Amino acid sequence: MNSFGRLFRISIFGESHGNSLGIVVDGVRPGLDLTPECFEADLSRRRSGRIGTTPRQELDLPSIVSGTFKGKTTGAPVTVLFKNKNTKSKDYEKLIEQPRPGHADFVAIKKYGGFNDYTGGGHFSGRLTLGLVAAGVIAKKMINPISVSTRILEIGGSQDIDAVVQKAVDAMDSVGGIVECRATNMPIGLGEPFFESMEAMLAHMVFSIPATKGIEFGSGFASARMKGSEHNDAIVSADGITRTNHAGGINGGITNGNDLIFRVAIKPTSSISSPQQTLNLRTNLVEELRIEGRHDACIALRVPVVLEAGAAVVLADMQQISKMYKY
Repeated sequence: MNSFGRLFRISIFGESHGNSLGIVVDGVRPGLDLTPECFEADLSRRRSGRIGTTPRQELDLPSIVSGTFKGKTTGAPVTVLFKNKNTKSKDYEKLIEQPRPGHADFVAIKKYGGFNDYTGGGHFSGRLTLGLVAAGVIAKKMINPISVSTRILEIGGSQDIDAVVQKAVDAMDSVGGIVECRATNMPIGLGEPFFESMEAMLAHMVFSIPATKGIEFGSGFASARMKGSEHNDAIVSADGITRTNHAGGINGGITNGNDLIFRVAIKPTSSISSPQQTLNLRTNLVEELRIEGRHDACIALRVPVVLEAGAAVVLADMQQISKMYKY
């Protein structure tokens, strides 16, 4: 559905070209400083403007409509609302008959019987990550002193990011990328065995971010080519610090006190200007599709702050769950 978390719980709502979108965050600790200004730094990191990002410009001004009083959280659910101002819905009218390859258009039409809002991708749009970033701002306050950061490792298989993105723009195509996330000042003990392991919950969240196609922790897939003597992280201190960190800061689904490290693969944006083939749902014939509208040539450029937010939300929830157990 559209909610995530047990004790620190978020519920996302809205559509890309709808009147508004946003997030409801429950389980927020009372007394946190929270004003619209608190969101600006992270929201600005998500905005477009860089070469390869969508020409669509939105102010993304957050309106806190519940859960705060005199600039402090009250302990009640926090609702953050954003208004859509710059929409061009007519660009998407042809998608009723011609679903975009690689996008959710076709499956959404089939699942919801054609009642779904298709403009701008509707509820499937990456624009809804705006609400997730807002939730992340609150989550980061909850998990302090844990700090979450991200960096782009490569775009289109290269570290020459600007050149690769420009080449994709010139070719009217798109490229994907790999983003790394790291959480520092990690405590020992976050996560549960099996179905609520730290890896499981992070993977759940990460795959909820549009365009995600893969995730690996620590050495990840390289672990399959290592020996146990190479992969095992020797414990060198009483606080769990290890000489290496092939496990990515997690053992048995539980954080071990080392940095939490994982990497995410982001696919190329599905909406490209180059001609493609798709099925016309009215005629049942395969024909050429030329996508109009404003789209990112590389959505991975805007993913880092979204990934940070998602990780912070998971950590905030797992932190609250761990407080249920007192030994």
